[in-house]
Amino acid sequence: MPSSPSLATGPAPASPPRAARDRRADLIVVLVALALAVWVTSGLWRDPNTRTITVNSSDQALFEWLLAFGGHAVTHGDNPLFTHLINVPDGVNLAVNTSITVYAVVFAPLTYLIGPPATFLVILTLNLLATALAWYWLLSRQLVRSRLAAGVGGLFIAYSPGMVSHANAHLNWTAGWLVPLLVWRLFALRRPGHWLRDGLILGALVALAFSIAAEGLFFTALALGVFVAVWAAHPAHRAEARAALPTFLRGLGVTAVVAGVLLSYPLWLHFAGPQRFHGTGFDPLVHSEDIAAFAAFPRRSLAGEAGLGTALAPNPTEENSFFGIPLLVLTVVCFVALWRRADAARRATLWALGATALIFSVLSFGPLAKVDGRRTDLPMPFDVLGQLPVMNAALPARLALVVTPVIGVLLAYAVDQLRNDPPRHRSAELAWALGFVVALLPLVPTPLLTHEREPVPRFITAGTWREYVSPGGVLTPLPLAVDIYPDGQRWQAYALSQRQGEFAIPGGFFLGPGGPEGRGRIGPVPRTLSALMDQAGRTGLVPVVTDGTRREVRSDLRHWRVETVVLPDRVHGAKFDVDEEAVRRTATALFGEPQRVDDVWVWRIPPA
Repeated sequence: MPSSPSLATGPAPASPPRAARDRRADLIVVLVALALAVWVTSGLWRDPNTRTITVNSSDQALFEWLLAFGGHAVTHGDNPLFTHLINVPDGVNLAVNTSITVYAVVFAPLTYLIGPPATFLVILTLNLLATALAWYWLLSRQLVRSRLAAGVGGLFIAYSPGMVSHANAHLNWTAGWLVPLLVWRLFALRRPGHWLRDGLILGALVALAFSIAAEGLFFTALALGVFVAVWAAHPAHRAEARAALPTFLRGLGVTAVVAGVLLSYPLWLHFAGPQRFHGTGFDPLVHSEDIAAFAAFPRRSLAGEAGLGTALAPNPTEENSFFGIPLLVLTVVCFVALWRRADAARRATLWALGATALIFSVLSFGPLAKVDGRRTDLPMPFDVLGQLPVMNAALPARLALVVTPVIGVLLAYAVDQLRNDPPRHRSAELAWALGFVVALLPLVPTPLLTHEREPVPRFITAGTWREYVSPGGVLTPLPLAVDIYPDGQRWQAYALSQRQGEFAIPGGFFLGPGGPEGRGRIGPVPRTLSALMDQAGRTGLVPVVTDGTRREVRSDLRHWRVETVVLPDRVHGAKFDVDEEAVRRTATALFGEPQRVDDVWVWRIPPA
């Protein structure tokens, strides 16, 4: 990183009058960051228990379940990284899923106190706030002298299109506060005489990051590797890099040992444990970044509200670039202006930042380039790199997220230079100010879209289910729980967080084995009963039920050890409305007439 100010030395201590101004600036940034975090999530704050994120209610239900299960596992001495409560009888390896184990444990008291939906909202809001403040701290204390510069950079990164997009229920990806801490501690490894302590700290931080956002940690490690390699190879830093290399490698070795020890069991589960898989259940051709998306505007922004948003992302939670043409132009202008006035050391840093942004932009294009929604035949580097272990589980579109901090740092550098060496002419100063406004104002985020969620049935909230399921027995909702039908996991999360006891469910929303060519898939491999209920719920048509169909369904029920089947009056469909009447008629044809209990229909399944 730049030698003055740098991650090694930091800015000089401020004089008393300036210190007071800096404290005021710190307070202003905290308040602005908090206001933006609450603003983005405001739709949920209206009532966390009755509202859900419109475009990604599935992931919200999953993370709420993870919070409830993690707290339950800790308080009951269960394994927080593997469970048989979903996907019975095989269970789910949570180490290869987004298990957010640390959040589940730390926030367990809050989950028990206010419930999983409200705890989910608290963490989501704190993630956005902490990301802004962590980047502001790194920039203001380590990289730039101007608090305004640090505020611009930190707030842009935290509320960039990619972060706001992932705020649609991704508690792992919105934990962006981990990245500046990792950057800070990595470059601290250069300090002579402190390699053991610094390695211990970074190792613990790596373990923490893996337990909250493993994919984000992987991308951060790749980006830092590219940056350090380019930075150290520059002639201006070769001597410094050679001198610091022994200390750096010692600290990195300690980091690897500490992280390896702390993560030994999770890593074993991830790569060799039961229900593991290789690759991912997501198609990299679909989940790749459109080249035109870099110049497009995001939907949840002022530009999007004005009708300038586009649908170039795979889905609304994956707008990983979407910087808009004005910001791209401003970034290039900032880079050129900084380069022209930089010494050799600063140019090395700019060169490394530019190379990192370019490499990850190209990688985000996926196996084949796509331009404005049209797939080309032009192969991209990810077509080769995506075949490598670990890399084959990454979604290439998300690699574009690495570009956001690079832009944020360049903006901070530019503002810092303008504050400390302002343009000679007033017109030039106004042009810079106008450029920042035109580039950043359209990207100011708007609140996430939310809507009212289907309530958890009284059959669950009143604990009536315990009269129909043996302790630890299997209950299934209709349709069966998968990503698009999250009711089963929402009910289970409620029961666990209210300490009602345990019931297991077939299926669920998770990543597991069973995909093509030995790769992973979303949810379990469909069986006859799940396929029939999905067909009825989607189409509103009751499928033909024969004696053969009933035999196959009975086989499914024996496989899952189901004791009770439950259909609520209102079923939540994450992508479409569900025809509950068609589902009830199909279930009646299969199981006979149901029993009305509280506010649900119940079918008791006799033992095999």
